[in-house]
Amino acid sequence: MWNADTQAGFSGLAEVLEFLAHLPSPEEILALKPSEALQQYIENLLEKNRTVGLTVEEERSWQQYEYVEHLVRVAKVKALLKLRRL
Repeated sequence: MWNADTQAGFSGLAEVLEFLAHLPSPEEILALKPSEALQQYIENLLEKNRTVGLTVEEERSWQQYEYVEHLVRVAKVKALLKLRRL
């Protein structure tokens, strides 16, 4: 699981890259999911964006999260394809 450091904004990119650098199995990649803390952080950002808007720092955190989420989705698709070939 990756985590978010909610005090300093989103820090999940480094954690996801570190996870992937250890060459996890396809099953481990498919099991990868955000921590409860990250889920709550993202829900809070979404709610704040709907109500009052995000600060520049929060917008940057959101963009970083979107990028990491994209990387994880790509990794999961590749893992699923690899499992299907086995």
